[in-house]
Amino acid sequence: MSNTFFKSLGINPHPFLLIAGPCVIEDYNTTFNTAKTLKKITRELNIPLIFKASFDKANRTSMQSFRGPGFSDGMDILKKIKQELDIKIISDIHLPEQAEKASKVLDIIQIPAFLCRQTDLISAACKTTKPVNIKKGQFLSPYECKNIINKAKESGSDSISITERGTTFGYNNLVVDFRSIDIVRNMGVPVIFDATHSVQLPGAGINSSTGNRKFVPVLSRAAIAAGADGLFIETHPDPDNAKCDGPNSIKLNNVKELLIMLQNIREAMF
Repeated sequence: MSNTFFKSLGINPHPFLLIAGPCVIEDYNTTFNTAKTLKKITRELNIPLIFKASFDKANRTSMQSFRGPGFSDGMDILKKIKQELDIKIISDIHLPEQAEKASKVLDIIQIPAFLCRQTDLISAACKTTKPVNIKKGQFLSPYECKNIINKAKESGSDSISITERGTTFGYNNLVVDFRSIDIVRNMGVPVIFDATHSVQLPGAGINSSTGNRKFVPVLSRAAIAAGADGLFIETHPDPDNAKCDGPNSIKLNNVKELLIMLQNIREAMF
């Protein structure tokens, strides 16, 4: 597997890379305090952190769902947090024209799962020369990631990672095939496992998605044991009152305990 992705970030991905933060930017204080806590935890455990928060959840189930502050205000918040805490930042883009402006703030540009086959979006992200994390769509097999990776390379980038987040078979559920971690890693790119979106129940809340966070530790353990290079976790100080994806987010106070357990698994493997 190529380590170009990690080299471009200046990161040693040991024991694994952690991408973590709230689903969406709700306000500055909540976002800042979450990032500050995550930095403290990961510094103590010596785990490389990329802080995540979305400026716009453009694929919400309902028009009434909270989407976030939008591109301009969201980027301003992320830029301020990045500078004040000296941390690396990742966030989604949804339109090709957002790529260049986002690259001025983001250390990694992320392509959402529903947009993972959008050629122009992938191309625009890759042409910024920033590392790009592409979330595998719930509608794709792991073998189809090869086409996505080829699009990225043909757009001039080999600093790519793929995030596994489960596959839908209908009826408001996702199933994770852990073989996909090995399959995609053998395509020459790192694989990040999205532990919280994988326990999502898409559309099961009728007007919203819901989820079951109690399975996050189970899937996380399996992913690290299967060789995932990183973990993607959405966390919030009060998930039950989060404005987006609360049911599948884990409580911020529980993050450290989970990471210690995963560190022990990784160390036992090598």
